[in-house]
Amino acid sequence: MSTEASTHCIVQTALPSEAQAAELARAIVQARLGACVQVLAIRSFYVWQERAHDEAEWLLAIKTRSALYAALETFIRERHPYETPEIVLLPIAAGSAAYLAWVDANTA
Repeated sequence: MSTEASTHCIVQTALPSEAQAAELARAIVQARLGACVQVLAIRSFYVWQERAHDEAEWLLAIKTRSALYAALETFIRERHPYETPEIVLLPIAAGSAAYLAWVDANTA
């Protein structure tokens, strides 16, 4: 197990359709900004512009290196359909050394 907490992370964003989520996931991996992107169907409840929403969305969980966050955030913003997209970094506190080495090898 590796405990290099500050070197790896999961970045999350959500999109309104499965097709848009798949397109962005592919683009992130092809750009080597993420080693793996998982796409999950979710249901989001939130308030936007003073109105309550209850909508289906597709969550992307992007496995990457913390050093790539700024480039990944820019990449997502340039391609995201939402005016204010969720883009959050979740640090990985610990993980399999072999897996984290794989993340390193598959990101720019």
